[in-house]
Amino acid sequence: MLPRQFIFFSRLGKTDPSFHNLHDAGRLDIAYECIVTSLFLSHGIRRDVTFHAVLNGPPNPPLHIKIDGEKLYDVRTDVDTWQQILRKTISGKPHPGISVDKTSFEALLRSEAQTHHIYVLEEGGKNVADLEFADDAVFVLGDHVGLPRNVERFGLRFGEKISLGKQPYLAASCITIINYLLDCRSKSCF
Repeated sequence: MLPRQFIFFSRLGKTDPSFHNLHDAGRLDIAYECIVTSLFLSHGIRRDVTFHAVLNGPPNPPLHIKIDGEKLYDVRTDVDTWQQILRKTISGKPHPGISVDKTSFEALLRSEAQTHHIYVLEEGGKNVADLEFADDAVFVLGDHVGLPRNVERFGLRFGEKISLGKQPYLAASCITIINYLLDCRSKSCF
């Protein structure tokens, strides 16, 4: 399977661990859904995927959470497990395969663009049906509100805008579709 990365930009994701639930933590429930759809198969973990979440909510943004599928273990897909893992890692405690630092979205994208091809998922981009993805693909997507205009413009300095069509999909659904397309390209979907 082709290696891939996803960068999820969260406008409101809380950057401290004192939250009651993921929804009320600046919609970290969306980050959780994206984590699960990017990294998990029915009975396993996608070892070829790296997922990045850049949280920009209070009190100390940005916070970059990197989840490396190759090193990730001691996880399940349920919301309670990920609520505990996110709370733990945001507070600075380690978890296998997960690192947390203060890297901004801009710094992360600038770094990844040196060695990878960047695709920014936004409505109005090139149709994915007409694209042949690069082997070193990094996909950038936003939360339930989408990417802020300045973030989208910055991303497009390093990559190209692509779209899954006229129908707006949930961020997690976009990841599922991209994974499916790349799986088929690498001949592992049939």
